Amino acid sequence: MNRTLNFQKILTIFGIPILLIGILILIAKSSVFMANKDSLAIAITIDLLLTVPFIYFLLIRKTTIPKTTVVPFLIIGLVVGSLILPAENQYYLSLFKTWVLPIIELAILAFVLYNVSKAIKRYKEHKTHSYDFYTNLKDTCNEILPKGMVTPVVTEIAVFYYGFINWKKKVFKPGEFSYHKNSGTISLLVAIIFIIGVETVVLHILLAKWNIVAASILSILSIYSAIQLFGFLKSMLYRPITIENDMLYLRYGIMNEAVVPIKEIDSIALFTKDIKLDKETRKLSFLGELEGHNVIIRLKAAHTLTGLYGIKRTFKVLVLHVDNKVAFVNQINSTLKQCNEH
Repeated sequence: MNRTLNFQKILTIFGIPILLIGILILIAKSSVFMANKDSLAIAITIDLLLTVPFIYFLLIRKTTIPKTTVVPFLIIGLVVGSLILPAENQYYLSLFKTWVLPIIELAILAFVLYNVSKAIKRYKEHKTHSYDFYTNLKDTCNEILPKGMVTPVVTEIAVFYYGFINWKKKVFKPGEFSYHKNSGTISLLVAIIFIIGVETVVLHILLAKWNIVAASILSILSIYSAIQLFGFLKSMLYRPITIENDMLYLRYGIMNEAVVPIKEIDSIALFTKDIKLDKETRKLSFLGELEGHNVIIRLKAAHTLTGLYGIKRTFKVLVLHVDNKVAFVNQINSTLKQCNEH
């Protein structure tokens, strides 16, 4: 009975706004609209951008659905309006795109950062576990943003935070292990960023002789890629592999991560031989064969490795590089022994 009621409630919450949008589409395609384009275009624009999102807000305000899910309905209204209204009747849609949409985006960003700051404050008060900005950011965004928005928002904020905001030197605590100092990955990423920079300048000059717009687009995409790589690079300095509370937090910057209960580890050993990667055997590094490894972890059951943009892959065997490999393996084995004794 409860399932039926829940389904009916969800159907009502999402069905009514979608039905209203459908009615507006039919009106825009009718002969009545063609006879009164100017006045009806304004009315349809108002309904798509204000009325439908407001009705949706009223439907969800007493539910657990995040209020920020109103934003996707605004975007849907904007897209639908752009498709069904004649170009000459999109003046107010254009105003919305130019002035209102950027304000909404900034407001969402401010809202997310405000909630992240509250999460940081809670951490400082309780200190039940090691603080990790990226994990806190994901948890916060999962609570306040629609599911489809979480991954892109988290990735963009994390890249900006690690790349340009966080410059404080990371002090490694007991149980935290770095993996970037002796692996050569930092040098490789710096080289790639440098190559992107050189190629961007050269290609921009060449393309500009043919088409300045194409040259500008390519330059923007190249700069964006370099910024992303820089954020990825710096995140490696601040997200160590951590052993805490009988849990192993495997991290490779913001590019890959997994959480494994230490009691689920079948064996761990120093390992530098070549190994074939497949559906059960993975590398923690997102660079794959380009980066070496010195530790192998075998699990009793499959676990999930989460990569960029939420891509998930299962593994039972994981190879990785750890700077202080001997201390890492010894601590895991020591913790594993304690877990087995209990």
